[in-house]
Amino acid sequence: MQTLFQEEDDMLSRETGRKSVLVPYPVDKAYDYGVPEGLEICAGAYVCVPLGRREIPAVVWGEAEGGVSSKKLKYVLSRYDLPPMPEAHRRFLDWMAGYTMAARGSVLKLSLSVPGALEPPKPVTGYVFSRAGKEGESLSPQARRVMEIVSDGLPRRAGELAEEAGCSSGVIKGLFEKGYLKQISLSAPAPCRLPDPERPGPLLSSVQQDSARDLKEKVKTGRYNVTLVDGVTGAGKTEVYFEAVAQALRQNRQVLILLPEIALSNAFLDRFKTRFGCVPALWHSSLSSAQRKKTWRGVVTGESRVVVGARSALFLPYADLGLIVVDEEHDPSFKQQDGVMYHARDSAVVLAHRLGVPCVLGSATPSLESLANAQRGRYRLAKLPVRVAGRPMPDVELVDMAGQAPEPGSTSEFVSAPLAIEVREAVKRGEQAILFIN
Repeated sequence: MQTLFQEEDDMLSRETGRKSVLVPYPVDKAYDYGVPEGLEICAGAYVCVPLGRREIPAVVWGEAEGGVSSKKLKYVLSRYDLPPMPEAHRRFLDWMAGYTMAARGSVLKLSLSVPGALEPPKPVTGYVFSRAGKEGESLSPQARRVMEIVSDGLPRRAGELAEEAGCSSGVIKGLFEKGYLKQISLSAPAPCRLPDPERPGPLLSSVQQDSARDLKEKVKTGRYNVTLVDGVTGAGKTEVYFEAVAQALRQNRQVLILLPEIALSNAFLDRFKTRFGCVPALWHSSLSSAQRKKTWRGVVTGESRVVVGARSALFLPYADLGLIVVDEEHDPSFKQQDGVMYHARDSAVVLAHRLGVPCVLGSATPSLESLANAQRGRYRLAKLPVRVAGRPMPDVELVDMAGQAPEPGSTSEFVSAPLAIEVREAVKRGEQAILFIN
């Protein structure tokens, strides 16, 4: 009788198929699920499966392990219309779970942190050319500019069209009401779809050019390597990174730039927009749910070309990642200290190795670990020892507190006499002074 049941199970498995599916919950194994007839599913596919009384998103991890009776087998409910998660990323998550001693499902959750993003986005309203103006009709200069732009036939949202034409959304609305424009439904565009790698950047110094040339060559080869860029503050490390980013974009690859959360400032985003003509896709804790959905979906489909984010951006399931940059690699905020505990800098190096792509680490004060790896030949070291445009370094003076005791009557034990004098002089000149206290 047992043999008969086994034969029945095997027949059902051949008819429907079975897959191993990992769910984003704190479990350490993938579960076997049946695949209904007519539903095509490959490894890495994003699927909806039943788990207890819930229906949850999950990822097909591979072939079924077997051993589950057909009477107890649950079935995949549907497949999301998305490219599958690359195998290299799935193997990276497996490695991360083993290295950090975390459940595989908990690590997967880092990559499925926006479940709503798996559903198709709601359409938005776009505008296209409808008709030309009749003889005798007058349009304002702004309206004429709008009509010139839409003459190329490409649909645009009202905000995009207004920004490109340099007018208000009211001008767009007026042209629509008069019949010059017509509305169509559009999918919400992914961020950073069309960065321009050929936009000219600032002139680089000879030292910057040497480092940039080497990084671009490493991106061209498309093989794993790690470069530590050790550059003093103001040496132009960012512009050197951007040359490597431009090379990856020319090869139609995606780029990840990891920054400490505090460094995700408008100043960096403005520099990126000046260099590439658009802002990057962002990923950090302050984004709204809608923004996170757009970025996640853009990364998975490959439409978002450059992501700038905090440490968790490392786990986004990139379609075709070609370069990883970790700026301020020494910063302690790259350490995740609750949940799945990991170091984003070190994990970025592992991900680059898994994908077979270059990784760039940069800092004005490199960590001892990275310096040791550079000295041992594991990383290539690129030094930028001087500031751009010949700007001088600040004067630094060490004060021996044993010989320069605080001024008599001073209530502070850490302000030496020379420091007190310098602070007073700065205040007299109308300047500001900052004292960093351990």
